[in-house]
Amino acid sequence: MVGHNAWVLLTITTTARPATDLGYLLHKHPDKAQSFEQSFGTAHVFYPEATEERCTAALLLEVDPQALLRTRTSVSTPDFALAQYVNDRPYASSSLFTVALGRVLRTAIRGVCEGRPGLADTPIPLELHLPAVPCRPGPDKARALFEPLGWTVRAEPVPLDPGLPGWGDSHYLSLTLTGTLRLADALGHLYVLLPAMEGGDKHYWVDSTEIDKLLRAGGAPVDGVESEDGAGWLAGHPEREWITRRYLARRDRYVRTALARLTEHEEPEGERADPVVEEREPSLADRRASAIEAVLESEHVSSVIDLGCGGGKLLERLVRHRNLERITGVDVHLGGLEIAHRKLCKGCDPGGGRGHRPLFADATASRSDRRPRTELLLGSVVYRDKRFHGHDAAVLMEVVEHLDPSRLPAMEDVVFGDAAPRVVVVTTPNVEYNRHYEGLTDGSLRHVDHRFEWTRAEFATWADRVAEQYGYTVRCLPVGDEHPETGAPTQMGVFTR
Repeated sequence: MVGHNAWVLLTITTTARPATDLGYLLHKHPDKAQSFEQSFGTAHVFYPEATEERCTAALLLEVDPQALLRTRTSVSTPDFALAQYVNDRPYASSSLFTVALGRVLRTAIRGVCEGRPGLADTPIPLELHLPAVPCRPGPDKARALFEPLGWTVRAEPVPLDPGLPGWGDSHYLSLTLTGTLRLADALGHLYVLLPAMEGGDKHYWVDSTEIDKLLRAGGAPVDGVESEDGAGWLAGHPEREWITRRYLARRDRYVRTALARLTEHEEPEGERADPVVEEREPSLADRRASAIEAVLESEHVSSVIDLGCGGGKLLERLVRHRNLERITGVDVHLGGLEIAHRKLCKGCDPGGGRGHRPLFADATASRSDRRPRTELLLGSVVYRDKRFHGHDAAVLMEVVEHLDPSRLPAMEDVVFGDAAPRVVVVTTPNVEYNRHYEGLTDGSLRHVDHRFEWTRAEFATWADRVAEQYGYTVRCLPVGDEHPETGAPTQMGVFTR
């Protein structure tokens, strides 16, 4: 399994008599093997042993690279373009597994057991085993994470090649946890700690919704609902800051928010100070989106395609504009589109989203509220696609810096040559400004996935060349507070024909 993350296995064993009651807790019958299709493969639940004395349930995730890439059967389809973009990135195996865990065993994680009332609240002897789980910090960190939660931990490094001991160990562990806990707590521990052990890498875009996921799995209050132990297990964990930072992929703003909510309970009663109302300035992301909205409004566009829409931050704002008739969001990552879909469909799906596919035409199907007709498409900005045609404006918000420089001509051909909207808005970081960010120096990039970042002069040169080549005029505008030496943090090019 080392070096090939196509399979991830978890076994859950109990000796609480009757041990087969584990089936009630998991809501999965011991006599049946079940399979659950995921967007990235298939999760299987089965029972290798099921007796009154001992019962073991197994969750096996089979990652299908083709399902992960969402390619189609023909290389002529636009989605085939995703293979080259996605296939050079490693699987975030713990992220894939915990998503499957959360979906397949959702009721068990919530601590619901209708078949045996009270059983879900009862600690039972458990043994959890993962034969190969990534843990880059090593076995000592695995013990530091699980032992404070009541587990006895056996963490053994998996060798790179058992036949060649000189090669040393991999960053995988054979992890076995034994203890007497509620099953819901045990699954919550895995849901939070496995991605943290791998390093926080996730196969989907991390946004603010991850904060509630973390707090809910960590037993902290969410939406005013208190856990039984008040703040929950994560708030009292000695490694809570490390866990929070890694789970939230080191997004500082989200980490600060999560830690503040986790530590709210620590202030002694009677010493609570009067609340201080802090008037916060809009974030750079908000100011960037507002600047784009202002351009689109001033250009009187009627339809917009957001190329590289991610989780739908801009789309969520655009759907409020009654003058827009049509909005299309495109992204290469399925996870980001699913998040965007949930945002756009709030209040639009009378069925609550059950049983329908997350993509994708007509995410806001009803026109009774006069909202723009909205579509979400899985696609790549570096391949021609007829679905991109017919829009009044195109937006690439913080997209170009994620492309390899060698792919920029392809993007230019797709956007300015083939789709050729009347207005194109491009925003990208100003690398000169990075020295003002903590931890960044001259020449450092703001994100690990950025392939480059332009100076103001480099951006202007690129914009002028593209405008001349494709028959546009362009103006370059600053976004954010300007520094006299380094300019604004974001630079925006507005191309018009």
